[in-house]
Amino acid sequence: MRTYSIGELAKLAGVSIRTLRYYDKIDLLNPIERAESNYRYYGKDELYRLQQILFFKELDFELKKIKKLLDDHDFDRLKALTFQRKQVLNRKERLDKLLVTIDKTIQDLKEEKNMLTDEELYEGFSKEEIQKIKQEVTQKYDPKVVAESNRNVSKMSKNDFAAIKNEQIQQAKELTGLMDRPVDSSEVQAVIKRHHQTNEKFYKTSAEMYKGLADMYVSDVRFTEFYDRHQKGLAQFLKDAIYVYAEKSLK
Repeated sequence: MRTYSIGELAKLAGVSIRTLRYYDKIDLLNPIERAESNYRYYGKDELYRLQQILFFKELDFELKKIKKLLDDHDFDRLKALTFQRKQVLNRKERLDKLLVTIDKTIQDLKEEKNMLTDEELYEGFSKEEIQKIKQEVTQKYDPKVVAESNRNVSKMSKNDFAAIKNEQIQQAKELTGLMDRPVDSSEVQAVIKRHHQTNEKFYKTSAEMYKGLADMYVSDVRFTEFYDRHQKGLAQFLKDAIYVYAEKSLK
């Protein structure tokens, strides 16, 4: 019959030698044999008993209770394993639910950390200007459009918003290089199509809404300055190009 030294059993079961010595001391798990050197050796039955000890411990049974169960003449190892399996499955189900909750919370915290601040959303404006802009938006625009835009922005990470800003800058640069072309040229209209798609990341933009946005590019000095810093007259060029796109492609 194969026997295991206390060191071999400890390694096999993933417990310490000190633990096995303690189990021996309290008569929870005694070796099948002791050598003259007092070395402990364990057989197959002891391996099964240790397995039961560890299973019950994992289910939060106290050692005294485990000893009482294992020493009972009516103890049935198969019934015990069936009971332990059911308990482990129940615990697994609870842990799986906890994992889902933990993952959701982690995701929420990550999204919260990535939420755009007002300063990032209105980069370049002072806090007073930001507050003024937000008041203007509330007063001037359709509440449904504002709500839609706010919802979409709230779903964006900082990287998402940065990508949109970079695309807007790229569009402005490309349009600057096309200002010698007619606003209804295919090259200009291709950029305007991208411009419209970018704006729809914030809210669904109909032809009339898009033309209204174009009007603001030349009526609001803040928007005019944003585009004209690339090239003087770009804001007006963009407005005219948007009007063409709105009439031809969005009607």
